Amino acid sequence: MNKVILLGRLTKDVELRYTKNTNNAVASFSIAVNRAFVKQGEERQADFFNVVAWNKLAESISKYVSKGQQIAILGRLETRTWEDEQGIKHYVTEVIAEEVDFLERRKKQEPSDAILNGTSTPIQDFTNNSEDEEIMGSDDLPF
Repeated sequence: MNKVILLGRLTKDVELRYTKNTNNAVASFSIAVNRAFVKQGEERQADFFNVVAWNKLAESISKYVSKGQQIAILGRLETRTWEDEQGIKHYVTEVIAEEVDFLERRKKQEPSDAILNGTSTPIQDFTNNSEDEEIMGSDDLPF
């Protein structure tokens, strides 16, 4: 059985790419997971894991989480190898995410940042300024 469950914080923003031939989304990121124990007189240690997610899950992760946010990952370990131009063989072990829970909301951008980045959206005012409208008491509610 190959199952991994991790609870940690993103160490940097998610890198989203698309494969050349099939145009599948692939997200790469790393998380820091605190160790359960602390040695006396030392600071808490953390382990760092590289994570890869594919397709819709990759796009969702890229859209909804950013550096510093806490997430939970259910996945599997996968080891792959490749040879570089000099003929040196490289090995990497990664967590392949199968399920991800977003444990914190993405922090909202400051208004000035949103305007500078061109991501601001005007908000329509739905408040009713009419002073003629009567406010119902709790006895008047239909439920």
